[in-house]
Amino acid sequence: MTVAAPDAPAGRRRAPRGSARHAIVTAATELFARRGYEATSVQEIVATAQVTKGALYHWFGSKSELLTSIYRELLAEQTSRLATIAGGAGPVEERLRAAALDVVAHTAAHVAELTVWARSAHLLDDEQAEATRRERRRYHELFRDLVREGQERGVVRTDVSATVITHAFLSALGSTHTWFHPDGPLSFAEVGNQLVALFVAGLRPPPPG
Repeated sequence: MTVAAPDAPAGRRRAPRGSARHAIVTAATELFARRGYEATSVQEIVATAQVTKGALYHWFGSKSELLTSIYRELLAEQTSRLATIAGGAGPVEERLRAAALDVVAHTAAHVAELTVWARSAHLLDDEQAEATRRERRRYHELFRDLVREGQERGVVRTDVSATVITHAFLSALGSTHTWFHPDGPLSFAEVGNQLVALFVAGLRPPPPG
């Protein structure tokens, strides 16, 4: 099984393509990734998006709120996808593999947004940072609960806690965009599939004796 991005289930809805909000988010993501969050002005964002400042402030109260929204929308989409996978039919080991592959697919599809977030998250105020941490915890809890289900059914090792397994895998994959080079010998999907293979192999209970 290789990476294929599944359809995004219903969750927090993104603005439709072609809308002013979508244009603002797209422009901000591109500028933040290329120039940096602090070096990008609101005027540059609205000029690139071809909208007015009034349109930007209609949707976002500040530049930092725009940054937060970019990441929180990704989190909401990813959490909804994981909830669908975790609650689906099929053996838990298949759902775990599907969940791991979905992390790869979603990360590969949103490298720019995740890079922006990794570089700029420390600039948020405490309230914005805590809001994103709460939503990130929800995703981790869903993934951890799926690992625990595997442990309860005897297909996932129990000598390592579900929390450690969850953080180890998500941290490994979540940092891939910081070292991956598009001109290297492997594509992002190939790197992701290798990480998933390591993850799945590492989940198996050790042989008895």
